[in-house]
Amino acid sequence: MHERRRHRLPRRLQEEEPDNRDRWLISYADFMTLLFAFFVVMYAISSVNTSKYQVLSNALGSAFGKPGRMLRDAIPLSPMLAPPLHLPRVRPNEGMLRREREKMTGMARELLSALAPLVSQGKVRVSETTRGVSIEISDSILFAQGEAMLGKESSEVLKAIAIVLKNDRHAIQVLGHTDNVPISKLLFPSNWELSAVRASRVVRLFVDNGIAESRLVAIGHGANQPVASNTTAAGRLRNRRVQIMVLSELPENVTEVPLVGAQR
Repeated sequence: MHERRRHRLPRRLQEEEPDNRDRWLISYADFMTLLFAFFVVMYAISSVNTSKYQVLSNALGSAFGKPGRMLRDAIPLSPMLAPPLHLPRVRPNEGMLRREREKMTGMARELLSALAPLVSQGKVRVSETTRGVSIEISDSILFAQGEAMLGKESSEVLKAIAIVLKNDRHAIQVLGHTDNVPISKLLFPSNWELSAVRASRVVRLFVDNGIAESRLVAIGHGANQPVASNTTAAGRLRNRRVQIMVLSELPENVTEVPLVGAQR
């Protein structure tokens, strides 16, 4: 009997099912499914933080043996996430510079012609600078002292300026200035508020008379940019003004300032 049992053991072992050598395919398929789901989630949230997305891309790329390329190649970035295109700065030629200067000069002459009576009285100054054309208007013809309401005469002056500027495309800054005499009112606790509201009122009139709102900006300087001494009445009158600056499209000269003590 013992001998029969010894003869049966090998037969039972032979009857056992052999191992399935293709079972690894199941694990591989699960891994690929999870990887695909991971890529889908990353694509869905990639617009949250581009810098963190790039860091993760580099880390995973390094882990899979393709530094910095895995997610970038696998998932196309949307246009909002595309890296900025660095275009070479276009240097204006002499013809472009000459035409822009001629345009500024022609605008200054038109403004001088339209405002000739006030220019002759010294109440309006028109000048051309490297920044563009400047129109400086004494607040004595625009506003009552300490107030920001435009009167009839001041509105006519500003409408004449608007006629010249409305069909142009240059950006316009309206700058309010005051003297250094303190003001304390409910509407204007300081000269800051007074100068800013005055500039805003001029901007509003320009918009109402056809100048595109996108071209305009109002700035209040208070008493910080005097053009005359505030120790005399004439000087304070000169400092109380509204300046309209038509900005030239000529490019500015940009010079990079090196760090002090930087190693060479």
